[in-house]
Amino acid sequence: MDSPLIVSAGATGDLGGRIARELLSRGASVRAIARPASDAIDVKALRRQGVEIAEAAYDDASALAEACEGASCVVSALSGLRDVIVEAQTSLLDAAVEADVPRFIPSDYCIDYRGLTPGTNRNLDLRRTFRERLDQAPIAATSVFNGMFADLLIGPAPVVLFPLRRVVCWGDADQPLDFTTQDDTAAVTAAAALDEGAPRDLQVAGDVLSSRRLADAASEATGKSFKTFRAGGISRLNLLIKLTRTLVPSRGEVFPPWQGMQYLRDMFSGEAKLDSLDNERYPDIEWTPVRDVLAAR
Repeated sequence: MDSPLIVSAGATGDLGGRIARELLSRGASVRAIARPASDAIDVKALRRQGVEIAEAAYDDASALAEACEGASCVVSALSGLRDVIVEAQTSLLDAAVEADVPRFIPSDYCIDYRGLTPGTNRNLDLRRTFRERLDQAPIAATSVFNGMFADLLIGPAPVVLFPLRRVVCWGDADQPLDFTTQDDTAAVTAAAALDEGAPRDLQVAGDVLSSRRLADAASEATGKSFKTFRAGGISRLNLLIKLTRTLVPSRGEVFPPWQGMQYLRDMFSGEAKLDSLDNERYPDIEWTPVRDVLAAR
C-alpha cells in the first residue's frame, strides 16, 4: 500500500520543518513547496531527510496546482502578514481545490481567535480573514489551536523572568493559560494531516497553567522560589499596547513588540482560552509539560 502524500507549504521554516519530520516519522510521503528564492541550504536539508521538493511561486497557479497533485492533504505553515497569510494561502487553497486535494490545514497554530473582537489582534485578524475564505471553499479543513508555544517561555516571551524569579501576570493570577511546545504542535498537526476524520477545529494544549501555577512550575524546574508579579490589569496592558504601537509602529514586522503584547492580552483576559481539549484523539503523543520546558533552559 502506497504511503499517503502530504504537501507542505512553509517546510523551510522552523515549525514547517518540524511538521515535515513528524509526517515522515509517521510513514507519510512529503512534498514541500519551495519558492524559487528559498534558501538552497534549507532545501538541501529537506531533500536529505527524504522530502520531495516542488518549486513553485505563489503567483504561479499552474505550478502550485501541479505541486498539489496526488496529495491527500495540504498543510500550510506559512508565516507572514497579509501578503502571506491571506493572499499566498489563498493561492495555495485555490491550487489544492484545482488539484482535487480533499483536505487543507491552514497556518493557524495559535490561541483561539474565533471569539476575539475583530480589530484587536492584527495577526489573528489575518488568520480569521483566511478562515472565512477557507470555509467557503469545497475542501475539508482542520485548524490547529494550541495556545502559546511553550518554547517561548525560555525565549522572547516576557513572562518568566528567570533573573528576578518572577512570573509576570496581567489581571487574574488564576486565569488558566494554554501552552504547547512546537514539537508537540508539529506532532498533532502531522497526526491530523493523516486523519481523514479530523475535526474542523482541533484544540490541544500540552499544559494548562495559571500564572500562579506557572510560578510553581518554575520553582520545581529550577529549585529556586518563583513568585507572581502582577504588572497591572488588562486595561493597563491595553494602554501599553496602544502606546507601544504609536511609538514603535513597525507595521512591516510580523512580530513587533505590540503584537506579542496583543497575544498575551488575549491569553490573560481569558477570551482566547480553549474551551475543551482534543489531546486524547491521538494517544501516541506524549504531551510535554511546561515544567520540562523550563527545566531544559
